[in-house]
Amino acid sequence: PERVARMAEELFSGPGRNPREELKPIFREDYDELVLIRDIPIFSICEHHLLPFMGKAHIAYIPEKNRVVGLSKLIRVIDIFAKRLQLQERLTTQIANTIMKILKPKGVLVIIEAEHLCLTMRGVKKPGSFTVTSAVRGIFLRDIRTRNEAMSLINK
Repeated sequence: PERVARMAEELFSGPGRNPREELKPIFREDYDELVLIRDIPIFSICEHHLLPFMGKAHIAYIPEKNRVVGLSKLIRVIDIFAKRLQLQERLTTQIANTIMKILKPKGVLVIIEAEHLCLTMRGVKKPGSFTVTSAVRGIFLRDIRTRNEAMSLINK
């Protein structure tokens, strides 16, 4: 029982933690080009079946000048939201909305590719199928060239 309790504390450590606090400090760097972190491993628990989903996340943003954040801070935002009972669609949106609200960048693009064990172990039983969700904000929504640049780097 103690091991299970410790595991649950770790897997569900996101509630009560404020992801906005992770996006500090904001550095005053004269940089306003694409920043992309790809292939970030993610693990979460689906709130529908209490089974894991796992895969990778990609985060791209274009900062406003003087509003750059440490790269590890973006990954911590993912982890805080992922360590809650989740839906992949909500997780994707929460990450993008938090980055937009706090950093106020020119744009954010978040993509999550994940395998859901509820689709692998039960029901349709289709191992190896992946669900892909995206949240597109700001310049990535308005400018197809900017979005294509990010997508080509993600797909390298």
